[in-house]
Amino acid sequence: MPLKEQEKTSESEQRERARGARGSAVETVPRRPRRTFTAAEKLRIVKRADACLASGERGALEAMLREEGIYSSLLSHWRTLLGTREAGALEAGKPGRKPKLDAKDKRNAELLKRNAQLEHELHVVKALVALQKKAHELLGIALPTNNEED
Repeated sequence: MPLKEQEKTSESEQRERARGARGSAVETVPRRPRRTFTAAEKLRIVKRADACLASGERGALEAMLREEGIYSSLLSHWRTLLGTREAGALEAGKPGRKPKLDAKDKRNAELLKRNAQLEHELHVVKALVALQKKAHELLGIALPTNNEED
């Protein structure tokens, strides 16, 4: 008899643990992993959808979408990608933020920055040369001449 009481308490304890804050049973279902489609699968689904539309059968497209487990918005997005950039557009991209500049633009930005630095240095050097000329004039010292023409 004590064994049955232990079973009852363990069952009642299990029921209490399974109840949520409001007293209703809590059901935990593991999340399904996110589906990913390859470019070939996307192309196959788009072609199949076009065939369903071409058949003229009522509800064929909706039935195909239910079979594939996708929404019509996803199909229209794939069609837009396919129409604008051909089949290569259906390839999966890298996740995350897209880089603002590609390699060519980065190189161009680096060269523009370097050019600005060199122009600044040139301006400073020209100012120093002008200062030296003034110092020579004030002190009455003759400037050296360039005799490279000889």
